[in-house]
Amino acid sequence: MASTNDHPGEQAAQDPVKLIAIRDAPLSVDEIFRAVGDDAAGGTALFVGTVRNHDGGTDVDALGYACHPSAEDEMRRIAEKVAAEYPVRALAAVHRVGDLRVGDLAVVVGVSCPHRGEAFEACRKLIDDLKHEVPIWKHQKFSDGTEEWVGA
Repeated sequence: MASTNDHPGEQAAQDPVKLIAIRDAPLSVDEIFRAVGDDAAGGTALFVGTVRNHDGGTDVDALGYACHPSAEDEMRRIAEKVAAEYPVRALAAVHRVGDLRVGDLAVVVGVSCPHRGEAFEACRKLIDDLKHEVPIWKHQKFSDGTEEWVGA
């Protein structure tokens, strides 16, 4: 009998990057969950980044995201890198740009892998690298009248 690791479902998929996008419309967790669905995946991890009402101890009144024209290509590069490091069956990442309100979804990423531990690790690597490397900038307007740009 072959070892469990020899089963094709235990390996990364041939083309696991299913969806990469930057959008100026509201995001859908369901869309990402459907995009990373895979019958060989025993674990699916999703991360949903939302706009919060504060940052650094100051109330946030408004927030907007802007990106460089290369941002989507950078997202794909990072997604492919994560897919090469983990046995990813499917991966998706979508980031929103434009003006957002408190509670709006800013980014949704998902990864499915044969096992939960791999899915958690790959999902965390994906969102951490996207946050640090993709040229997307957050413009926060605080209730005290100050403003701040934050981003990669």
